[in-house]
Amino acid sequence: MALVEITAMTFGPYGVGRLEGKSVMVPHSVPGDSLEVSVESERGGYSIARIDRIVSPGRSRRMPPCPFLPRCGGCDWQHIGYPEQIRWKAQVVANEFKHSLGVELDTSGLVAPSEQEFGYRSRVRLKVGRGGTIGFHESASNRLVEIDRCLVADCNLGPAAQFARSLSRDLVEIEVVRKSDTAQVLVGYLKKPATEQQVHRVSRLVEGDESIAGIVLRSKEQRSVVGDAEVEVEIEDGVMLSNDADLFSQVNRAQNRKLVAAAMEMAAPGPQSSMLDLFCGTGNFSIPAARRGARVTGVDSESAAVAAADRNARRMSLKEAQFVAMDARELAAFLHRARSRPEVVLLDPPRTGAAELMEPIVRLHPARVVYVSCDVATLARDLRMLCASNYRIERVRAFDFFPNTHHIEIAACAVLT
Repeated sequence: MALVEITAMTFGPYGVGRLEGKSVMVPHSVPGDSLEVSVESERGGYSIARIDRIVSPGRSRRMPPCPFLPRCGGCDWQHIGYPEQIRWKAQVVANEFKHSLGVELDTSGLVAPSEQEFGYRSRVRLKVGRGGTIGFHESASNRLVEIDRCLVADCNLGPAAQFARSLSRDLVEIEVVRKSDTAQVLVGYLKKPATEQQVHRVSRLVEGDESIAGIVLRSKEQRSVVGDAEVEVEIEDGVMLSNDADLFSQVNRAQNRKLVAAAMEMAAPGPQSSMLDLFCGTGNFSIPAARRGARVTGVDSESAAVAAADRNARRMSLKEAQFVAMDARELAAFLHRARSRPEVVLLDPPRTGAAELMEPIVRLHPARVVYVSCDVATLARDLRMLCASNYRIERVRAFDFFPNTHHIEIAACAVLT
């Protein structure tokens, strides 16, 4: 065993200290901790260690209120008091921008806290184990931690447990999506297409439980819907997107409204302005921009999401909004040959980022690029490419969509100089 002082957090589940002249990363630690640790692995320039004993705790350390921690790998920062979570997330974002881009960010007010530390997730995805058990994986493991409730979920897991038991041998995952105060939609991800018997079985579940508005059964080849599987998400005051529950939507709806407002402020769409919305999904940003009078083209590889965005735009009579379903691999070529020159490009790619699209975006010469990301490292990597092509980072905002985890949502605006 060795003694380590934790001095910082990483963009991940680890606190960081120094041991024998090199960095050591320790899960379930917090800055200010004095720990006895054992090194478990060497990773080139740093080590991974486990806590053997807390000699003295950091001032922001707390006992996690969730009874399933530390075995459950879901909330990897729940042992840190919430105000300190915000402070350290701001520091991690600022450190990455300074290191990768040479941009100094004021950490004060950089991260907008969540209105709720617990009960904020409008959708939660659960693993299904043997015998229909439900839960989450242990950290860095495929072992299932069985749960019957989740403190960060704004939904009741009881119906999901019943659903899992009814189709246990064929279910891989269940997503629980909040529909209203009293109802939710269940999405079951199957190993193979649903049989008539399985559809009949879930129909009986929907009929017998008023809290289950609908169930979607999904496999790679098939999608079956029983009951009402649509959910409404308010993205601005009085503006509701109506989407199928199995389509992507942000888990923290209150924080998403703040994000949409910030993105619109950065993009500044107005009458007759033009905006290209990449990875548009069901229209989380396209619809608000079109409502402000912009001519918007939304592009996404998920055809069902594009269809939902188009339905929402037509329902709101937003004639200047159009949506295109296009595979992500085709998107770079599409941008290369695009004749239009949008004033704004907004993109919200998956965690892996959009490095392959930076050069095509630069060729379009938009006055503004608004980049929304849930991964600060890939965000900084892609913004570095923009900054090498006469763009300057004008503004950065961050939003804590995921309290008690290390994850964070970031919006950055780059302007052409």
